[in-house]
Amino acid sequence: MPKTNTPHEKDIDETLALSQEGYLYIKNRMDKHKSDLFQTHLFGQEAICITGKEAAEIFYDTERFVRSGAAPKRVQKTLTGENAIQGMDGEAHNHRKSLFMSLTTDPNPRVLADLASKEWKAAIPRWEAAEKINLFDESKIVLCKIACQWAGVPLLEAETKEYADDFAEMIDAFGAAGPRHWKGKSARTKTEKWIETIIDNLRAGRLKAPENSALYMVANHKELNGNLLEIEMAAKELINFIRPIVAISTYITFMAVALHEHSDYKNVLLNDADAAHMFVQEVRRFYPFTPFVGAKVKKEFAWNGCDFKTGTLVILDVFGIDHDSRIWENPYEFQPERFRTWQYNPFEFIPHGGGDPANGHRCPGESITVEIMKATLNFLVNKIQYKVPDQDLSYNMTRIPTFPKSGFVITNVTSK
Repeated sequence: MPKTNTPHEKDIDETLALSQEGYLYIKNRMDKHKSDLFQTHLFGQEAICITGKEAAEIFYDTERFVRSGAAPKRVQKTLTGENAIQGMDGEAHNHRKSLFMSLTTDPNPRVLADLASKEWKAAIPRWEAAEKINLFDESKIVLCKIACQWAGVPLLEAETKEYADDFAEMIDAFGAAGPRHWKGKSARTKTEKWIETIIDNLRAGRLKAPENSALYMVANHKELNGNLLEIEMAAKELINFIRPIVAISTYITFMAVALHEHSDYKNVLLNDADAAHMFVQEVRRFYPFTPFVGAKVKKEFAWNGCDFKTGTLVILDVFGIDHDSRIWENPYEFQPERFRTWQYNPFEFIPHGGGDPANGHRCPGESITVEIMKATLNFLVNKIQYKVPDQDLSYNMTRIPTFPKSGFVITNVTSK
């Protein structure tokens, strides 16, 4: 690294420290250095960590950064799929992104929300008969089922839990080593083979799917050279539609925790048409989900007295920006009302990344997440009654990803 006045961590490699501090690794050092950036060494390479609204604006500038080669192979082999859309750049990325945008914009968020509402309602009789229900586990199954139904992927009822667990293990492997990583890698290999068979059957005419479904559109998507996606890549991208929907189970669980710990807000939800949207947005801001994202410098530039050399790994502190006191008043307090007057800025609120999803690397499924969460919130508030027994609702900020330890257990479920 060039010698500048930029704060610099002295350890040879900070990867172990990151694993030990999790979501707070970057924030802890920003607070120590009283800076919006610091130099360090992560994943066996030199790196610069950055935070703040201005940092996000720079990070999502495609003239300055590329995604190719930024994500560690262990993340690609579990969470995203090797060489899939998250690691693409330029015209090829924009072309692939158009496929994702066509399937995640209207009316798809509402369609998925309606499917979720129907599945939650259908679950009530079974929940009423059960001694207890684990909402995190139930959410994974419901979301896997509706994601496959919406995508046109055939899924037997008896297979749903198995594949829901596989998608969840891919997600859980992010930031993990050892058994969690191995389970996620195994789950991805198994799921890719399953989806490859389905795509092969569709292309061969042995299977039908609606022409507006994700299965049909991914299977028939052509690259810039006019060729169909290789079947292995098509499977990875189809998984990249389904897996993020299953990941909403974490947000749903945190949302239930928020509803329990801020029960006075139920009256607001019952009487204020805007309350559900505000509540969901605050859940997405307040609770830990994406810790950080990485990119590599495309073209050398300087910012805040630091030289960003071509090829340098740069890590953006997603969690830190969503808790930045310069952006959010009392950022570590759960306050849905802050979103009543909040003016949208794509670089201040970045639980799904920053910038424009159509032209950059912000997740295109953000509206799907919001609508499914709102449908689930309506179910929890207006469709059922339940009790919350004593349990451990804490979550470990050193674990990436994290979620409430108990998974949010409810009992005595009855229909309203």
